[in-house]
Amino acid sequence: MAPLLFELKHWMSEQLPLVMPKSPLGQAIAYSLQRWEGLSAYALHGQIEIDNNLAENAIRPLAIGRKAFLFAGSHQAAEMTAAMYSFMATCKKNGVNEQQWLTDVLERIQSHKHKDLYQLLPNNWSKYRKQDV
Repeated sequence: MAPLLFELKHWMSEQLPLVMPKSPLGQAIAYSLQRWEGLSAYALHGQIEIDNNLAENAIRPLAIGRKAFLFAGSHQAAEMTAAMYSFMATCKKNGVNEQQWLTDVLERIQSHKHKDLYQLLPNNWSKYRKQDV
């Protein structure tokens, strides 16, 4: 892969003075050459992905939610929606089933001691749920 990338960089370097700088091709070549080290890093380091699809897929729900926040009805409703997104993301990060967590928390929160509310957070829930059951 690296030899092919080297040839591509060489070709772009030759073409840059021959194309109009403001043309789409000229802009693309200039952009690529200015960022060549970062664009070709994946060929030198096996742990680097060629694209950022994994990161894009991870933030897609947030981007979709951001549009929904505009139509939440009020500022307070948008804040509550954002809080729920945070709780759900924390559940995913900690391997907690979101529906089980939310059902359990809604059933127990009214009778839970104020000082122990931290136990209901998704990152603590599994640990303290086993003690309560």
